[in-house]
Amino acid sequence: MTNDHDVEHAKLTEQIASHPYPLVFVTVSGAHLYGFPSPDSDFDLRGVHLLPLETIVGLDEGDQTVEKDCIDNGLEIDLVTHDAEKFFRMMLKRNGYVLEQIFSPLVLHTTPEHEELKAIAKRCITRHHAHHYLGFAATQWKLFAKESPPRVKPLLYVYRVLLTGIHLMRTGEVQANLNQLNESAKLSYIDELVDRKRSGPEKGTLNDTDLDFHTRQYERLTATLESAYQASTLPEMPTARDALNDLLIRLRLHPRTSGIVEDGV
Repeated sequence: MTNDHDVEHAKLTEQIASHPYPLVFVTVSGAHLYGFPSPDSDFDLRGVHLLPLETIVGLDEGDQTVEKDCIDNGLEIDLVTHDAEKFFRMMLKRNGYVLEQIFSPLVLHTTPEHEELKAIAKRCITRHHAHHYLGFAATQWKLFAKESPPRVKPLLYVYRVLLTGIHLMRTGEVQANLNQLNESAKLSYIDELVDRKRSGPEKGTLNDTDLDFHTRQYERLTATLESAYQASTLPEMPTARDALNDLLIRLRLHPRTSGIVEDGV
């Protein structure tokens, strides 16, 4: 008998198969990657596509970004991919989000070049990625604090981002799953928040009395990330530009793709 997981996987791969360009990889991001999807959470698919050489050298500008939204029998799917050149340039900036996409263990489509990209991406990690996570956390905190009653979802994003940044500064490892991050952080309140998010609707809320407690925790973890940044031994600058340039040239001149990973998410 086909179960819900198989049905979801079939719908996701169907969307990927209809993409107009060859794909280097597609992985799952968002709440499913972060470890706290609600029953009604949509699927955020992210990846890299490859524009044909004719588009690059000719007058017709190709799609640097492709966005596809659909609802398939109640399943919301949001697929966003960037052309390899655009994505590689983002990798060379302080952009933790694209690194999380590359290293996501929830793989729906992969190629040998995706594996090569993972190795190259390690040389894109710098101590200044802390600024990405500090800024993202501040934005999510504003979303959380301005609502009455405050929602669980933006609060979990705050904690996920801060713990990802702290872990990255200390280990050089990109880890986006809040449950795995909390195995070392050991924040007693995280499990309860995750349970509420997983078992409830996307718009689940907290009591206003919780705001003071979480304000203190946000300030404490922000200070911890700032300290981890100061103490980090990660490089100051990425060293992957030449490797990314070489990979991009090979992708342009010798494009290739492989099939959907059978044992995806």
